[in-house]
Amino acid sequence: MKLGVFTVLYQNLPFEEALDKLAAMGVEAVELGTGNYPGNSHCNPDELLESPEKLRAFQRAIADRGLMISALSCHGNALHPNKKAAAEAHDVWRKTVLLAERLGVEVVNVFSGCPGDHEEAKYPNWITCSWPPEYSEALDWQWEKAVIPYWKEESKFAQTHRTKIAFEMHPGFVVYNPETLLKLREHAGENIGANFDPSHLIWQGIDPVEAIKKLGRENAIFHFHAKDTYMDKANISVNGVLDTKHYSKILDRSWTFRSVGYGQNEKLWKDMVSTLRAVDYDYVLSIEHEDMLASIDEGLGKAIGLLKEVLFKEKLAEMWWA
Repeated sequence: MKLGVFTVLYQNLPFEEALDKLAAMGVEAVELGTGNYPGNSHCNPDELLESPEKLRAFQRAIADRGLMISALSCHGNALHPNKKAAAEAHDVWRKTVLLAERLGVEVVNVFSGCPGDHEEAKYPNWITCSWPPEYSEALDWQWEKAVIPYWKEESKFAQTHRTKIAFEMHPGFVVYNPETLLKLREHAGENIGANFDPSHLIWQGIDPVEAIKKLGRENAIFHFHAKDTYMDKANISVNGVLDTKHYSKILDRSWTFRSVGYGQNEKLWKDMVSTLRAVDYDYVLSIEHEDMLASIDEGLGKAIGLLKEVLFKEKLAEMWWA
């Protein structure tokens, strides 16, 4: 396994300066944002697709530092009921796939998106209840008329360009847990899998180790985000885990994103890494830093330090004892 970083945390630094910083910290891979929510400050598909010279210089900057690209990421909402917003997200997604093919990158990380509840809706509607019955009817409409048709077509497009689609299971979008991911995979093809981010699963009450087993048995884990979540048991005991308060309200929230090791203990991270190895995932753990209580440098440094101790680097030995 390799240790990587989602470079958006250093989006204010010039690209090569960010690469120098990460290489000096012992990082082996970079995940690059290409637009939509992550922005494209380090990797602009329009520029790189139009200029072979810029593309070669871009690749050389990464290779010269001993790094690789683990994935291109363009998390957006191509199913947004606002047609302009959906079209913009779709355009970035398509260009990202074309760029991934040029770069020889196999994985593009995305959100599944979330439509409205009918054709004339203005805003996305994340449905989490089966009753009253109109909720179930709206959910069926979303999947049958929007989600499955769109991703069936885009799965074919990605496959044509030798790209795998890695969905980040994120509440607020139709794919938010292993069940919904596998439902979409069943309908849209096996080049759909997970960008497995335990931070979004933990606060839902999902055991990330069991989720890794579930998806790993289906060969449906294509990429991994190393991000942690702290669960505030006192606040949960009163208000449960659903929480719409701003992320800055740390003392009042039920859960908060943290640097690796500051939400869950090291044992859980060891268990996740061990289970990833058991399901034959031998790719990148890409650190995503979104910790309100740590600076970027210190929070990232803490995560790198813990994961260097946790990751397996050598090939499996023969089972000489049995």
